[in-house]
Amino acid sequence: MSAGSRSVGLEGLRYRGGATMWSWMLHRISGVGLIVFVAMHVVSAFLLQNLGSDVGKIYNSVFESWAFQSFIYFCVIFHALNGARIIVLDTWPKLLPYQREATWLQWLIFIPVYGLTLLILIQRGLGG
Repeated sequence: MSAGSRSVGLEGLRYRGGATMWSWMLHRISGVGLIVFVAMHVVSAFLLQNLGSDVGKIYNSVFESWAFQSFIYFCVIFHALNGARIIVLDTWPKLLPYQREATWLQWLIFIPVYGLTLLILIQRGLGG
């Protein structure tokens, strides 16, 4: 017996492209980024309050950097919008054929919101 014309192996892991696949990957990356941020925040608070350690101050200086804040804001905004898109599509299955359009709508909302967030971060960074 053979597997027939069906390919078995790593072929299922191959990237097939498209905006929905990028959203899927970015959703996972942003989720991991948020988990790392929360873990670092808890460790920093513990080190500062219980030990008075300089490591906690180093963590806080990382939190206050504009690069870290821009990454965290990206994670929060993207993860929230992509999660809302997934909830809408899961709640109303008749909308599944419009998944590509929903993904583009998500990006059309994300880009100006994140752009405004970056603008505010840059203004605060330059102002003081």
